[in-house]
Amino acid sequence: MEPKGILLESGTNELEIVEFHVANNNFGINVIKVKEIIQPIPVTFIPHAHPHVEGIVQLRGEVLPVVDMLKVLGIPNVNYSAEQKYIVAEFNKQKVVFHVDNVTQIHRISWEDIERPSDMYQGGSSQVIGVIKQNNKMILMLDFEKIMVNINPNSGINIDSVKKLGKRERSEKRIVVAEDSPLLRKLLNDTFNEAGYVNLEFFENGKDAYQYLESITTSGSKITERVQLVVTDIEMPQMDGHHLTKKIKTNTDLQALPVIIFSSLITDDLRHKGIEVGAEAQISKPEIAELILKVDELIL
Repeated sequence: MEPKGILLESGTNELEIVEFHVANNNFGINVIKVKEIIQPIPVTFIPHAHPHVEGIVQLRGEVLPVVDMLKVLGIPNVNYSAEQKYIVAEFNKQKVVFHVDNVTQIHRISWEDIERPSDMYQGGSSQVIGVIKQNNKMILMLDFEKIMVNINPNSGINIDSVKKLGKRERSEKRIVVAEDSPLLRKLLNDTFNEAGYVNLEFFENGKDAYQYLESITTSGSKITERVQLVVTDIEMPQMDGHHLTKKIKTNTDLQALPVIIFSSLITDDLRHKGIEVGAEAQISKPEIAELILKVDELIL
């Protein structure tokens, strides 16, 4: 089963999610992360592997880790159903298999319909990045990047790679960053500071970032005198990075701003989406040193 779904035009602020179940709970994953959905195949056990990793499988000549979503989600004493499936996913320049109970359907929704989880129930270790209300049920969007970094910390952003670039004086240059993950906002802040960029404005979604940029132009200021560059993730509640980029590039008061898309979804198959909305550059997470070098190149 290949979840091709509906081909979405770039910058519409819509996405498609694959709904799947784990122990009678409803979850979602962005369809563009999903390569295919297959029946379970034999798993080879790996001694001393991370407790969330069941083992490895061979799929079309590739050796891929299998992640046990029951363990990831902390659901004890439950076995997988007879309808169990493997979701083969690709992001952050890596492929991985997620073991789930069942895969049901594909939904086409707007990012505006995804609510940010409340701090009251989210907690510091939560993997939930958004909540979708569907009739009488809720679908939880999971932070798969965080799940993988918890398993393999080396797959995340490595600030040491930026230290090797050497010191630069860039403190007067202001950068606007749209990123919904609190963990990544902290890492990006530390990384930019290390690279000499300390004048930063962070927003947890594209909508807030765009309203901030608009407020500068409505106050009578020229945008490039107040902000020199925008860095944005793609997957964000309220407004995604493609839609943010499109709105910037179609606004005559903002279009001079360089935009870098920094996302786990930068692949050969998806790069055209960023090009269509006018981004100056697209960097795949977690290539943070490459991001800093591109910022150096584009910043005014």
